[in-house]
Amino acid sequence: MKRPFLFAFALFGGLLFLTAQTPKVRSVEQTLRASRWQKRVLLLAAPTAAQADFKHQKTLLAAAGPALAARDFLVLDVLYNQLTEADKQFLTRKFGIQPPQFAVVLIGKDGGVKQKSSQPIPPADLFGTVDQMPMRREEMRRTKPRQQ
Repeated sequence: MKRPFLFAFALFGGLLFLTAQTPKVRSVEQTLRASRWQKRVLLLAAPTAAQADFKHQKTLLAAAGPALAARDFLVLDVLYNQLTEADKQFLTRKFGIQPPQFAVVLIGKDGGVKQKSSQPIPPADLFGTVDQMPMRREEMRRTKPRQQ
């Protein structure tokens, strides 16, 4: 009598463990909402990771890792072949992005679009835009070493 109960308990416990370990996939909208006031989001939209402009943008950003981190960037790869229809509709409605076009969208911590392009953007241009923002200027003032 105890064996079926133990088996069912072990099976149920194993299922709970597996579902607890499975990361929840957020929608693009949820990710942007969670990043608001926390991160600047650089949204990279492309049909696939093999798309030429997407690969070029990733290469440009790879060399700029510390500068991206210093400016609180979250680089969000948005690949159309991995999106739900709701995510595709959100991108079109919110940013005017039409799959399968490549797009780079810089979203400020306030959630507003600060820069948008259908071509890869050099990191220096992104940083120039960000470094002119009042919130970034305040961040730089706070982290500047105090002179004695």
